Amino acid sequence: MAGHGAQEHPHGADRLCEAGDRVYSRAVRRGRVPRGDADPVPCLLELALLHPDPDDMDWLVPTSPQEVMTRLLRGVYDEVSASQRRMGSAVAAFEWYAGLGPQPSQASGAEGTAPGSAIRVLEGDARIQSALDEATQACTTEVLTVQPGGIRPEHELTEGLHRAMALRGRGVRMRDLYTHVARHGQGLLNYLELMGDSVEARTLDEVIDRLILFDRTVAFIPANADRTLALELRHPGLVHYLVTVFERLWRLAIPLTASLPDTGIEGISHREQSIAALLAEGHQDAVIAERLGISVRTCRAHIARLSETLGAASRTQLGVRIAQVGLDGPRASSSDAAGSAVIRAAGVPGQESPTGR
Repeated sequence: MAGHGAQEHPHGADRLCEAGDRVYSRAVRRGRVPRGDADPVPCLLELALLHPDPDDMDWLVPTSPQEVMTRLLRGVYDEVSASQRRMGSAVAAFEWYAGLGPQPSQASGAEGTAPGSAIRVLEGDARIQSALDEATQACTTEVLTVQPGGIRPEHELTEGLHRAMALRGRGVRMRDLYTHVARHGQGLLNYLELMGDSVEARTLDEVIDRLILFDRTVAFIPANADRTLALELRHPGLVHYLVTVFERLWRLAIPLTASLPDTGIEGISHREQSIAALLAEGHQDAVIAERLGISVRTCRAHIARLSETLGAASRTQLGVRIAQVGLDGPRASSSDAAGSAVIRAAGVPGQESPTGR
């Protein structure tokens, strides 16, 4: 029966067939359904969306939607994390290969490689800005961006407004990813209102470093931590890879027009839940603040509130409480999360990640 069902219902829990959707929805509304209702949709049992009622085996009860969502997000988060690691390795490898060839002379004024090559190193704000302007002028259909950090400064939004308006005038669609903290910036809200339906924005707890993709043919990423170098990528394989990373992040993100989900734990905000998960991974306050786009002072204030809410008297005890109430969330990858959270939250150093361009 399991094999037959898998052939007729080749999907996961995130995209149920029409029949499966009807039966699972009915089970959630009513609390249970007769076992016979699930005979045409064995996928619900195979995906563990329904399971036998221990009090009456002739009935099936649904797995809670919250539990299903957590399970799905854990899998997608692991895929995105692996993609980010592969992207970093790919860029590092190509930089190494690029260094094997002859270097351009300073007298020629050339940059990292020839203008038509798959990878160009852009040095200095003026050259980076010029390359972005050129790509903007050539763009005809779509721009995808990832904007790390917190609330976007007004001057940054103003500097890029002329490019955005030019794109809008040509009917180019734009999708932007920000951190949840960016929701609190009035400048961003004003910018999105001005751009109308030509721009769609979503947010995540944290995002990868800055990324700009034009027409899925050229990408710009930072090349160092002090914002003086950027890479212009035109290699189809690399660009396709970056588009895949963006699309997976986009699927995880929450539309700016929607509210952030409730944590389900009284007194714990969504941001504090994110901080708790990063504490459980062993990151220090400064790293957590940088990844979530908040100040270190704000981060520590949230940690203090977490400790008070969870009744923790020390950093080590806070790690225990975080694991006990499940705030380590989808980031936890083993059944001994409580023990590892105790060790990591006690202060194992984390590494600073580079900033955007």
